[in-house]
Amino acid sequence: MLRENWNDAGPGFHPVSSSDYLPAAQLRDLQLRRLQSMVGRAYAHVPLFRGRMDVRGLTPASIESLADLGRLPFTVKADLRDTYPFGLFASPMSVMLRTFAAAGISRGDIVQNAFGYGLFTGGLGAHYGLEAIGATVVPVSGGNTDRQVMLLRDFKVNAICATPSYFLHLIERAAELGIDLRDLPLRAGVFGAEPWTPAMRQRIEADAGIKAFDIYGLSEIIGPGVAAECSAQDGLHVFEDHFYPEVIDPETGAVLPDGQEGELVLTTLSKRAMPMIRYRTRDITRLVAEPCACGRTLRRMQRVGRRSDDMMIIHGINVFPSQIEAALLAVEGALPHYRIVLRREHGL
Repeated sequence: MLRENWNDAGPGFHPVSSSDYLPAAQLRDLQLRRLQSMVGRAYAHVPLFRGRMDVRGLTPASIESLADLGRLPFTVKADLRDTYPFGLFASPMSVMLRTFAAAGISRGDIVQNAFGYGLFTGGLGAHYGLEAIGATVVPVSGGNTDRQVMLLRDFKVNAICATPSYFLHLIERAAELGIDLRDLPLRAGVFGAEPWTPAMRQRIEADAGIKAFDIYGLSEIIGPGVAAECSAQDGLHVFEDHFYPEVIDPETGAVLPDGQEGELVLTTLSKRAMPMIRYRTRDITRLVAEPCACGRTLRRMQRVGRRSDDMMIIHGINVFPSQIEAALLAVEGALPHYRIVLRREHGL
């Protein structure tokens, strides 16, 4: 694997990123062929999807162009809960290689992976992607901040993967221990699993002396690896050869043109174990089709700052107010009157 992903092209380009630069016509042809294959597979093997298509009078043969995607039914989170067990998780490894290549990570780098392992998709997804690109992985997982700081220093780590809020906490704890991260070899951070603002990026880059890259993913689609920032840091490139993005009006479901803000909808084009057709992410963003300074032809999505539902993301964990209410009402004598207050302490 290391030999296969050897990079002799020099800085600024990694061979694993070649799909990021496909001509638009070739990319659209690939997307259509993969979409037709995925719809056919889902129709044949997913009763829920087949039933919804039958109600609309559709068959896999109805998909003759990418525009026909808008005729297909949406998938929402409740569908996954209601039809569990829904199949196996599977993701194309190449998108994680391309994610790290876009951040300038390559063979020989030492990367500390502070995403959680276990059932959280971020930790293992990042780990195997880093190994495949030839980097040495420090699999520290989350928590134990003093040890995180020690490993950053002692292992001469070049890059780190973490949630942005935890990395801010790590910066503050390092300062308390008398360590300035700007004095370490650390040069890049790959951050995701929760929303973060441009102001938080500026603080991270200033206080740690690194370049901070945003990544986007969700467990229902793949985990990490749906979209990633490049060196231009001007939106996240959606890996469109594997995930077809749409932006819709969250109220009407109508597809909106590129550049207009709405709810992100994703269709997997290459996942065979768990195909997902028109999954409503509830994340609010817009798609940017203009060329990027890095030369990639993939469309970019704007950083996600809000959602169309009431879900909160706490330290990378999805929390719904309804879950809190259910826990409160499980206590005898409790009333359904409560207030949720979110605040940060020490960066967390």
